[in-house]
This record gives sequence, C-alpha cells and structure tokens, in this order.
Amino acid sequence: MVPSDLEIKDEDIRIFLDAIKVRSNYDFTDYSLKSLKRRITKIINESKMSIAQFENEILTNPEFVEKVVMGITVNTTDLFRDSAIWISLRDEILPRFAHLKKINIWHAGCSTGQEVYSMMILLEEMGLLSKADIYASDINTNVLETAKAGRYRYRFNHAYVDSFDAVINSGKDALNGDKFTPESKYFLIDKVSDSIQMKSFLTSKPVYKKIDLVKDENLFYVKFDLIICRNVIIYFNYDLQNKVFSLFLKNMFNDGCLLLGMHESILGPYSSHFEKKNLAYFKKNVQ
Repeated sequence: MVPSDLEIKDEDIRIFLDAIKVRSNYDFTDYSLKSLKRRITKIINESKMSIAQFENEILTNPEFVEKVVMGITVNTTDLFRDSAIWISLRDEILPRFAHLKKINIWHAGCSTGQEVYSMMILLEEMGLLSKADIYASDINTNVLETAKAGRYRYRFNHAYVDSFDAVINSGKDALNGDKFTPESKYFLIDKVSDSIQMKSFLTSKPVYKKIDLVKDENLFYVKFDLIICRNVIIYFNYDLQNKVFSLFLKNMFNDGCLLLGMHESILGPYSSHFEKKNLAYFKKNVQ
C-alpha cells in the first residue's frame, strides 16, 4: 500500500507528463506543476501504486492513461457558486447585452455543468433566455456527460437551494409585488432517489463540445458576447494563460465580457486589451 504522505519529485511529474503526451492526445506540460503534483499524488494514493508502477501503467495501459487524465481535469463547481459573481451578472453585466437580438455565451471549462444551469436560470429570470445561445466545453468527456444530463446528488448538494435563493430571490419582497421564485420552476429534488434533476427546457438548450483550451481553437465557430472561464486558468502557467487569453480575445465581440474566477486575473500582454470593471473584463473596442 502506498503511504498517504507519498512525496513525488518534480522530475517524476515531468516523466508522467511526457508519457501522457506520447501515449495520448493530451498535453499538460504547460499546466501549473504545483496543482498537477497535488492531483497526481491523489491519483497514485487512490490507486495504491508505487511511483514505478504508476509510470509503467501510463506507458502500457491506454485505459489507465484516460483515467489519469480524467482525474487531472476534474474541477469542483456548484450551482450559483460565489453568489457575488452572479449578482454582478444580474445587476451589471447581463443588462449590457439585453438590447441585442442574440446573446452568445461560452462556458469554457464547464465541468459538470452547474455553472451553465446557473446562467440559464438567471437569464430566464431576466427574460433573456429565449434569445441567448449557450455553448459549453470541457476537456473531460465524463463531466460533459454529467452536464448534459443535468442530474446531481442531493445529499452532497443540498445547499443548492440556499444558493439559488441567495441569487434569484435576494431582495425580493412579496409585499411589494416581487414574488419569490421556487426552485421547482427549474429543478426537481427527490430525496428518496437522492437526486436534483434540472428540467428538460434547460438540459436541451446548451451546445456541448469537448475542447482542450491548450491546443484547440474555438470549435463552436461563433463569436461571443460573454465568456465565462472560472477557476480554470489558475491551473495554467503564465505562457499558457496568455495563449488562452489570445483564444478568447479573437473570439469575442468588441465590448464583450470575460469573467474569470474570484482569484484569477489577466496579467501580461493581454491586460491592455481589456478594461476591468469590478469582477469582469471587457474587451476594448478596437476598429
């Protein structure tokens, strides 16, 4: 059994990454070494392997490589995670696009899709969902399947109702004509089957694609008014972050908005192409 305090050296991580690159279509060489070390250590411990056994499996077992990749790329997400972000979207960001005939939104690195559903719920509450086209992508095909299904465990996600109310019902007062919106308008909770199921009018709307931000282009082939890429670039090094910012920049309309995670920011050459306003980055109008 591998001890829980197993220490992996940086050179071991680089060997693993080179092996994954050779044995698959994935390239993690520009990812943050610190975050990769943490995730790979967790995978090795859970697999109860030695470092040598782990390396051998990567070199000889394609199915194991895919399992490792899925473990590396899983990100945590929740419905209306960081309520301040969603209140800002409701009050400051989305109203900028309300006059458009169509609003194109891309969730890049959407993970299991709770963020996508949060956006659609917010848009519906604002009367904008019917003219919004929703696109979502991730490198991990397993999480994309979960996102498409829109079905989550209630036991581990019962706080979704509180998060829903904190954004959708915040400030509402029935005495003043603002009626509270029940969560059942958008998702059903079944405690017996331990499930939260998003309604079909939501699950049927987004277009999902597997996209590797490291090497793929915009496979949706449309330009976007709003790109949400939260808690993704924190795992990339400086050069890769700038590569991703370049991808976003050329696929955004002028005055389009890029929304990053609470602890992420645009540094370096692409910062001059955006104007930061509170929590959001807006593409400068360039003729």
